[in-house]
Amino acid sequence: MLHNMLSFALLAGVLTLIPGIDTAQILRSSMTGGKRAGFITMFGIIAGVYVWGIGAALGISALLLASHAAYTAIKIIGGIYLLYLGIKIIRDSRNITHQSIEEQTKTSAPFWKVFSRALIITITNPKNGVFYIAVLPQFLPDGYNPILGGFLLASTHNVMVILWQGFLVLATNFAGKFIRNPRAQKVIERIAGVTLVGFAARIAAEK
Repeated sequence: MLHNMLSFALLAGVLTLIPGIDTAQILRSSMTGGKRAGFITMFGIIAGVYVWGIGAALGISALLLASHAAYTAIKIIGGIYLLYLGIKIIRDSRNITHQSIEEQTKTSAPFWKVFSRALIITITNPKNGVFYIAVLPQFLPDGYNPILGGFLLASTHNVMVILWQGFLVLATNFAGKFIRNPRAQKVIERIAGVTLVGFAARIAAEK
């Protein structure tokens, strides 16, 4: 199983490095809420990866692939949620000032609000389920406990997540002075919002 996990780590590493919804979440949270929000978001993504990894082993992802209606429902929910967040971020960016940034640095968003947002986005992204159901059988030895295997492979994936996204959080925090400039933060927020809206549109356009 160790050999399989190492092989899976290469694939998961490539998947983690490719810019996507997770990267957008990490950067946006780190820019607006600092290291704390960035790491909480990372933990939410990690939890979502475990849900999909173990879910694939239990056959949940297979059910989504077999049932077009279930897959479409998950896709619609995920798309609507991303669209809502994207539009909200763009609208809220109009109110960014030096004072609002100072207040934001003094008051931290509740743990569960940041965590659950990242978790929901990760869970409602059906691409995660498709990925796991497509690759899981290839990396599970014959006769190996599928639930344990799903957990171990998801853990391998999450090691890649911690290494890469942890770096992004620290790098973003290092550039804190620039990020806390109202003009820069407005641009960053709007890019993040447009990115989320773009992902929502792409999900809606997929058949």
